[in-house]
Amino acid sequence: MNTDTPKKNVAVGTFDETKVDENVLVLTFKNDESVAQSAVKEINNSFIQFHFCVKGSAKFMFNQGRYALDIHEENSLLLYNPQRELPINLQIEPNSWMVSILISIQKFHGLFSQEADYISFLNEENKDKKYYKDGAISPSMAIVLNQLINYNLNSSIKNIYFKGKAYELLSLYFNRSEDADIEQCPFLVDEANVIKIRKAKDIVVSRMAEPPSLQELADEIGLNIKKLKEGFKQIYGDSVFSFLFDYKMEVARKLLESGENNVNEVGLKVGYSTSSHFIAAFKKKYGTTPKKYIMSLN
Repeated sequence: MNTDTPKKNVAVGTFDETKVDENVLVLTFKNDESVAQSAVKEINNSFIQFHFCVKGSAKFMFNQGRYALDIHEENSLLLYNPQRELPINLQIEPNSWMVSILISIQKFHGLFSQEADYISFLNEENKDKKYYKDGAISPSMAIVLNQLINYNLNSSIKNIYFKGKAYELLSLYFNRSEDADIEQCPFLVDEANVIKIRKAKDIVVSRMAEPPSLQELADEIGLNIKKLKEGFKQIYGDSVFSFLFDYKMEVARKLLESGENNVNEVGLKVGYSTSSHFIAAFKKKYGTTPKKYIMSLN
C-alpha cells in the first residue's frame, strides 16, 4: 500500500451490478472516458472480494483515502477480512475496465467444502484471519472476463449467463498452480527450476507462431522433458501446448476485435498456415467462427 494519492479530477460513476445467486454479486465497470472515475459500494465483512483489472489500471482507497492499493492490467486482487468492513472505494483510471465478484464466506465454503485445506484461507487455522492475494490473470480467465464486461446478449438471459461465468471464473482462479501444495512437487522448491519453467513459458509465448518442440524447449532451458512437463503443469495448471493454444486464441481474439487484420492475417500471426486450420481452432475454443465472432461485436 502507499499513501501517495495525488488529487486529480475524478468523475463519479456507478458499477453495473448483477446479482447472480444468493450472496453472489458481479460488478463491472468500463471507464472509456478521458478522466478517472470513482465507484463506491458498502460491503459487510462476511464477503470475499475478487477484483480483476481487465484493462488499464485502478486504485482501491482505504481509510477515507489515506491508503491506496493499485491494481494493474491483467492482474487480480483477492481481499477478505472477517475482522473489519472493507467497503469498495475504487478509482478507475481512464480507458480502464474492472470486473469484481463478491461472494459470502458461507456461500464460498459451500462451493469448496471438499477443498478447504487446498485453499489456504479456508482451512481451520486461517478461517478467522484476514487474507490478501494479488496475482496475474491467466488467458483462460481473460476470456471469461471479456465475455462478462462485453456482454451484449438479450437482457433476459443476463443473470443466468453471468452466474455461469462467475462460477467459471472462480474455478479458473483456484485452478492456478500458486495455490497448489508445493510439497506435492519438491522439484519446484528449487527456485532455479521455477525460473527455468517461467523461461519456457516466455519462449513459447514469444515464438507462438513457430514454437519449439518439447525436446527443443527442454534443451533450451536445461531441463529434461519429464521435469519440464511436470513443472509447467504445476506452475501454469496446464500442459505446455494447451497453455500455448489458449494464449494463441486469446491473442487472435484481441486481434480480431481490433479490426486491423482480416481472418487470414490473424491466423498467420498466431501460427496457422491455412485459414481453415485457424477457423477450426478458433471454433474449438470459442464455439463460433472468427467471422461470426467479429459480427457479434457489431
